[in-house]
Amino acid sequence: MEKMLLKSTTRHVRIFTADVVNNDLIFHPNKLTLDLDPDNEFIWNEDSLKKVNQKFTELVEERAGKSLDDYELRKIGSEVEGLIKYLLQNGLLSYNPECRVMNYSMGLPKTKEIL
Repeated sequence: MEKMLLKSTTRHVRIFTADVVNNDLIFHPNKLTLDLDPDNEFIWNEDSLKKVNQKFTELVEERAGKSLDDYELRKIGSEVEGLIKYLLQNGLLSYNPECRVMNYSMGLPKTKEIL
């Protein structure tokens, strides 16, 4: 019996126990795939993306050998969300004014004057 694909979804982070093949998610019990900011709420620069991807990789490596269950996926997603909030609060990431819904889900925008 084939296992079902697991996922953890937060507002800005989706994690799947899957591999991407021809733009489709294919279940893979030992691989995690990150879908970052699916609603395009932020404007990402290369440095911010690199920091988030590095954190994700570190979190996955820390859990090597552990079961990739719902709980572990939620913990990883929460930690990545925390990093996104940190980047936003420190001016390393900004909200996308072209986002279809502006709700400032991670807090009001910060400017250099009030950092």
